[in-house]
Formats: sequence, C-alpha cells, structure tokens
Amino acid sequence: HTIIEHEKEHCTSNELYKGILSGKSIAVFNGRIHVHKAAQKTDAIQSNQNLLLSDNAIIHTKPELEIYADDVKCTHGATIGQLDEKGIFYLRARGIKREEAQKMMMRAYIGEVLSGMKNNETKEMLLEKIIGNIPEGD
Repeated sequence: HTIIEHEKEHCTSNELYKGILSGKSIAVFNGRIHVHKAAQKTDAIQSNQNLLLSDNAIIHTKPELEIYADDVKCTHGATIGQLDEKGIFYLRARGIKREEAQKMMMRAYIGEVLSGMKNNETKEMLLEKIIGNIPEGD
C-alpha cells in the first residue's frame, strides 16, 4: 500500500511498482496519488506492472488518483502478464536453455526499476539477489 501526497505547486512523482509472482502466491498493490487543491501544475505518474510465472499466482491491483487541483498532468495504470513465449522461443533457438532464457527476461524486467542506480556493482548484486529469491515451480 502506497500513498503519495502532492501538497504544493509543481510537484512531480513517478511511481513504478513491479511484482513477480510464482507458485500459488497472492499479492496486493493499492497505490494512491493524492493531489491537493493547492498542488497546481503537478505531474504524477503511477504504474503497477506484474509478472505472473504460474497459472496459480494472483495479483489484486488498484492504482488510484485523487485529484482536487484542476491544472495537473496525472496518469495511472496497471498491467498483468506472463513471460513472452515468443521471446523465450527466440532465446532457446539460439541455444539458451529455457530456465536461463526466463532468467534473462526477468533480469530485463527488473532492470527498469534499478536503472537509475549509478553504482553498477551494487545494481548487479541487487539484481542477482532479487532473481535468486524468486521461487521456482508451481
């Protein structure tokens, strides 16, 4: 659950919240951007993207905008999907095993969240830790 409060003029926010679910996991995203009346010229973006690795995983997502100012640019949205089978096929056609192809695609998916990090060593360590914590199987 997240809440972003915009109380003054010219506020900016860009919330990118990603989930990876496997097995029988269930997750919830409830995010709210609250733009107060005095927060004219606010620019707010909220995005919830979810990757389901099994047919039994469930995500309940509810992005919200609560806007009381009238001169704003605000967007929100949510996506839910699975790994792209065409992408996996493409990688497998080049001799990459399915499990490794899936990990490559998940690295790209997670990489967007970490893209702002300047320390590449720390970024790579975090990426590997996240990938390593994703359970396998149904």
